[in-house]
Amino acid sequence: MKPIAVLLTAAFSLLPAFAELKSGPALPHKLVKDWAQLPKGWNFGECSGVAVDKQDNVWVFNRGPHGIIQFDKHGNMLQAWGDGTIKWSHGIRVDGEGNVWAVDQKGHVVIKYNPAGRVQMVLGNRQGTPGDNEAREGFSEPTGVTFAPNGDLFVSDGYVNSRVVKIGRNGDYITHWGKKGNGDGEFTIVHDIALDSRGKLYVADRTNSRIQMFDMDGKFLGKWTDIGQPWGLAYSAKEDALYVADGLNNRVVKLDMTGKILGQFGSYGAAPGRLNFAHNIAVDSEGSVYVVEIKNWRVQKWTQK
Repeated sequence: MKPIAVLLTAAFSLLPAFAELKSGPALPHKLVKDWAQLPKGWNFGECSGVAVDKQDNVWVFNRGPHGIIQFDKHGNMLQAWGDGTIKWSHGIRVDGEGNVWAVDQKGHVVIKYNPAGRVQMVLGNRQGTPGDNEAREGFSEPTGVTFAPNGDLFVSDGYVNSRVVKIGRNGDYITHWGKKGNGDGEFTIVHDIALDSRGKLYVADRTNSRIQMFDMDGKFLGKWTDIGQPWGLAYSAKEDALYVADGLNNRVVKLDMTGKILGQFGSYGAAPGRLNFAHNIAVDSEGSVYVVEIKNWRVQKWTQK
């Protein structure tokens, strides 16, 4: 009987960890049904990344035959490209000049395109052995990217290296921090990264189920451990809030800048408005939220209007 009692005690000891997951009131966002209008015969593959540019156009990164697809805010498709240049899509972001930065996880590179799809820069080493944790040149299964006001970029690197890499706007290495682990400043899967208007970085430490905060030189500033499992991050400057794609719990969470949950929406499922592996998230200037899903092969839009 003792082994059974020990197992039961261990099982019940895990319950408080699950109970610590915080929630909040329902957000006022309403689903825009059938938002993305693809040409006849086209389909998304697994949708891994989504970004919004200054014109509120929406860029969807997917693992189908047309890797990068641009829509206007009404869901009309504007263009598609990227075929043959991407091995395995992950995160995508658009910088202040309109350039599109796509993170190729299995290719171990971050690719800068101009808005028409012409490659401008490739960071990392697609050939040979990917970079290890101490590498100045190269990534190992990177996941996301964000930008400083001066054009420097931060890469979440990623599934293997478990670090953040800071790179100058010209592509030159500046510094990096982090390693595999669960201590402060350590990561398991570094799944996404965002920067707020104060210069604070938010890093989605996915498997450790927390968000860690740093300054732009890598100094640890704090962590939030009770907001679910962050897979995707999007900072809304207009609202001064952080939106989180909680992929484990199939929901979107809105946080203030102290980590307090302001609201949430979403639940598991395949029907419109439900989520299954909510992988990445973006917010436009009107406060509309876009979420891409791995298992449902789609992008969905929620609006506050």
